[in-house]
Amino acid sequence: MSNAATAKQPVAVVGVGQTKHVAARRDVSIAGLVREAAQRALADAELTWAEIDAVVIGKAPDFFEGVMMPELYLADALGAVGKPMLRVHTAGSVGGSTALVAANLVAARVHRTVLTLAFEKQSESNAMWGLSLPIPFQQPLLAGAGGFFAPHVRAYMRRTGAPDTIGSLVAYKDRRNALKNPYAHLHEHDLTLEKVQSSPMLWDPIRYSETCPSSDGACAMVLTDRAGAARAPRPPAWVHGGAMRSEPTLFAGKDFVSPQAGKDCAADVYRQAGITDPRRQIDAVEMYVPFSWYEPMWLENLGFAAEGEGWKLTESGATALDGDLPVNPSGGVLSTNPIGASGMIRFAEAALQVRGQAGEHQVDGARRALGHAYGGGAQFFSMWLVGAEAPVG
Repeated sequence: MSNAATAKQPVAVVGVGQTKHVAARRDVSIAGLVREAAQRALADAELTWAEIDAVVIGKAPDFFEGVMMPELYLADALGAVGKPMLRVHTAGSVGGSTALVAANLVAARVHRTVLTLAFEKQSESNAMWGLSLPIPFQQPLLAGAGGFFAPHVRAYMRRTGAPDTIGSLVAYKDRRNALKNPYAHLHEHDLTLEKVQSSPMLWDPIRYSETCPSSDGACAMVLTDRAGAARAPRPPAWVHGGAMRSEPTLFAGKDFVSPQAGKDCAADVYRQAGITDPRRQIDAVEMYVPFSWYEPMWLENLGFAAEGEGWKLTESGATALDGDLPVNPSGGVLSTNPIGASGMIRFAEAALQVRGQAGEHQVDGARRALGHAYGGGAQFFSMWLVGAEAPVG
């Protein structure tokens, strides 16, 4: 077999679709919710169900809605009858991991055109208590994910000397960005920085307005090969690099402030994409920030800032929509959080940026964008870097 036949196929994002993310979509079932996002992605790509070769679906734990193995009954809604359908699960990073599995199927020439989708219908569950299962099922999370992550935020503050105002700056920025995104869940037109700073303390130092909402929503993308991209009606986003990494939730020596798996995942993506200076070479970042303090923490973990300097990047305004490194132009997880889909939304929004299709929250001249997701006890990581130009080679 020739080298050309065995080489990786370039992967392009030619269709993106989202639902309007809200607290409760009582007008549709889970099947109706996912089909809505899938149909929008197909319409964006100007393709039909018949032109999809396989479906890759992801969501957070089944107990969030109490529907075990929902992919079985969603196959029909997603046009997967008679076609391969894969389910991915990596906790909160699952939306990103799902997109990467789909991309790898295309890159490996297993399938030419793949529909990938992730969702959550949190209104049919109680994720707060779903994330607080007692021993022996999991380590105690102390009333939700916020109770688990708050000590790590405090550790970051102690380690770096970051002032306690940084979290509110991030939340105010992201919620204002969300006003420019018609699909975002939270549209708080009357929000001020003072309101964020005076909102109730939930898990010290995390305030109510510095946390993600509970959302119903779905996100879908159509991924295809070079030939499929040539037929696309709009400019595609090309996948320049993608990687997943994991580590245990708890182990001796684990750095909860800057997990090694996150560093390794980012380094792998940058190597694939030829990125040597992420701060200068990447134009926009869609970062998984469910609690506002994770913006400066991940800026360091992903190599955009030196250790201890992430909060200074945030404080300077560099991560604002009009800054030199816009972070979460879409409003991010702080404004929209259907958990299973939250990571895919980051990947999809990165693709929209380099396609020039992000509407009012478009970053001027964005040519390279990073999509990032994490999950579990900061143990699962998935990232991709997409660009406006096809990768060389």
